Amino acid sequence: MTLNSDAALETWIQRETMAETMIPLIGRLYRENNVITNIHGRSLINQSVISLLKAHRFARQIDDVELPLEATLPLLQALVTLQLGAASLDLARLNASFKASGEEDLDAFLRTELESIVNRCGADERTSTDVVLYGFGRIGRLLARILIEHSGGGHGLRLRAIVVRKGGDADLTKRASLLRRDSVHGPFNGTITVDEQNNVILANGTAIQVIYSENPATIDYTAYGIQDALVVDNTGRWRDEEGLSAHLRSKGASRVLLTAPGKGALKNIVHGINHGTITDEDLIVTAASCTTNAITPVLKVLNDKYGIVHGHVETVHSFTNDQNLTDNFHKGDRRGRSAALNMVLTETGAAKAVAKALPELEGKLSGNSIRVPTPNVSMAILNLTLEHGTTKNEVNSYLRDMSLNSGLRKQIDFIDSPEVVSSDFVGSRRAGIVDGLATISTDKHLVLYVWYDNEFGYSCQVVRVMEEMAGVHPRAFPMLDEGSVPAGLPSAAAV
Repeated sequence: MTLNSDAALETWIQRETMAETMIPLIGRLYRENNVITNIHGRSLINQSVISLLKAHRFARQIDDVELPLEATLPLLQALVTLQLGAASLDLARLNASFKASGEEDLDAFLRTELESIVNRCGADERTSTDVVLYGFGRIGRLLARILIEHSGGGHGLRLRAIVVRKGGDADLTKRASLLRRDSVHGPFNGTITVDEQNNVILANGTAIQVIYSENPATIDYTAYGIQDALVVDNTGRWRDEEGLSAHLRSKGASRVLLTAPGKGALKNIVHGINHGTITDEDLIVTAASCTTNAITPVLKVLNDKYGIVHGHVETVHSFTNDQNLTDNFHKGDRRGRSAALNMVLTETGAAKAVAKALPELEGKLSGNSIRVPTPNVSMAILNLTLEHGTTKNEVNSYLRDMSLNSGLRKQIDFIDSPEVVSSDFVGSRRAGIVDGLATISTDKHLVLYVWYDNEFGYSCQVVRVMEEMAGVHPRAFPMLDEGSVPAGLPSAAAV
């Protein structure tokens, strides 16, 4: 059968028209009602027409069919009339629930399904929490991008300031430029201006005070109107409680989050795994490492179903600022050799760090790392011996289901494309992505390959921990079935 090119173009134009109609509805729900819309976890906020079409297309990986705009457009049109309170809504799941319900009246279905937030007129039970980024490097700038993207109507986490050491007369302009342009993650999605007089960077309406300091204990945040701030230390200079406690001696700071593995008794949090252990008494918390965040959720669900006897984790990791561009002295073994020209064998504490989030794996894992000449996106190879045997198809089916229907669907992703390479995962918001085609399973011996954006995916995990510390997660609808959630996991995950 010959494809009718005119008909194909006409269909595409109609789809574009529907997507264009959706954009103001998505924006209105976000800004007037504090409602975040998504399709299977893919946010629709501030997306282009093409991005919306791709999000609908993505649904075929989950539901085996593309999500029709003819279904989501009426959903959005109905949702804007309900005067909703703050929430995170998955349009694909709402549509599936509507079809499964047998209800013919969409408005009646939504009023029942979303009863607790209907006619709440944007009411948001979350409090606003001031955030200070101490340091503005790779992770700091990505955190800033995510926080600005999530600013909405001003509820939840509010980025108020960054703290850096002054690098020269043009420091403010250079900081703004680094936020505006990124060689790996592309341009900032919005506008950025610089207020030299007040030392402020204004990004999409978010006023970011730039504070220069060498000592965190001497800063008076209250002088800038900042109160009870969550300080996110992404410098890595201090890793223990004594060093990080300096932040708590500054005026206006109340809690600290470290974007690196902590030392001593500090809680290393992998969101989705042990974030429920954070209490109000935990004034200093760490978000572990990018690799620990990537592998722990996958290891959790594997251990729950098959049991892990022991295993080895080998990470193929992009180079970082800790390495030298050209051969030069470095206090660490091998890291002094050129990062751009070599594969560099080095150590990783990620395997042992898993046990801080999953005590049941204490002493069962070893690990090593190979740094490679790519700027971002890494891979963890999990070589495991299991208590109970499985097959490639069975374990892949299980992991795919966990990535879609469990409390870890914000951490675990799954892909089975034969063409993907590392750069395809730049910007992934999941902690780790299982490459199903690479899975090797011979009864009780399992080898898994897990991709992860060690910058952006990790930053998304950090923001989730921040939301947990501040108590500002939006409610998620529809709720996941309890039966689909592994033991010990929450029944729903916020976007």
